[in-house]
Amino acid sequence: MNRPLHRRRLLGGIVAGVSIAVCAGPSLAQDTYPTKSIVLVVPHAAGGPVDAVGRLLAEKLGAELGQHVVVENRAGASSMIGAAQVAAAAPDGYTLYINASIHSINPLLYKKTMKYDAVKDFTPISMLAQGPLLFVVGPQVSATNAKDFAAMIQADPSKFTFATGGFGAADHLASAYFLHEIKQTGIPIALYKGGAPALSDLMGGQVSAKMDAILTSMPLVKGNKLRALAITGRERSPLLPDVPTMRESGFKDFEFYTWYGLWAPANLPAPIRQKLETTVQRIVATPAWKERMAAQGFEAVYRNSADFAKFIDSEVARYQTIVTAANIKAD
Repeated sequence: MNRPLHRRRLLGGIVAGVSIAVCAGPSLAQDTYPTKSIVLVVPHAAGGPVDAVGRLLAEKLGAELGQHVVVENRAGASSMIGAAQVAAAAPDGYTLYINASIHSINPLLYKKTMKYDAVKDFTPISMLAQGPLLFVVGPQVSATNAKDFAAMIQADPSKFTFATGGFGAADHLASAYFLHEIKQTGIPIALYKGGAPALSDLMGGQVSAKMDAILTSMPLVKGNKLRALAITGRERSPLLPDVPTMRESGFKDFEFYTWYGLWAPANLPAPIRQKLETTVQRIVATPAWKERMAAQGFEAVYRNSADFAKFIDSEVARYQTIVTAANIKAD
């Protein structure tokens, strides 16, 4: 055999083999993932809105991917404990993270104390849902609409206090937004360790008002334990059709949502991200997901990784405006 020709053929075969392996690599990673259980970190206590969305997502992801998706609640520090855990995890697709819009609000408030970068240390995978907040007051407040309540506050600010289940959470920013609109930024917003104790004190009369997720406040409204003044979405909720929007109540530019998304640690391989994206897209498009979200006062909204990242950027800019105007400070 001609040895130079043999060497060229052998070298050509090796090069071709390497080329095939390189080309097949991403596809192979996508086809084989996942091969073991996935941990979905929920950085809030069990029972709240983020936990509810997370547990449903875990169930649906597990069924689609053929592996168990285990929910791990890592609550504390305005969701930053769980977020820090995910930021430090291996970017292999076996640690995922679900959170609400507070993930993108925290960097505006905790610039000195955050131990991770909410953008650079995470891979946005997809948006899942969004929902307006319900503006509720306790039984001791006589107002029946947001405009009358604003007038009551302006007449005697010392009588009123708002509640929030988490510093920097959507309900906190929405309350601050409202108080800024009526030029009463000095009204205290009492911080609670979660939405449940805040609602308990609201029913008991220790605080006056709260912007809250429909999921947790609607049963109390229907049970006549709280009164709903308005909803912060563009349109009325089919769950509470008699409750007007803030726009209808005389606050023409007031529109506010909490939203939910899925992330992974930074540098997640593109094939795994793409598989998770397409899987979540299928889930969010199903009638079952839409119905469950609607029952909790949410709208099923899917955005892929690129669109979700752009959406986050636009929301952060809006939150910064509110934080600056209301002079909200943490550190």
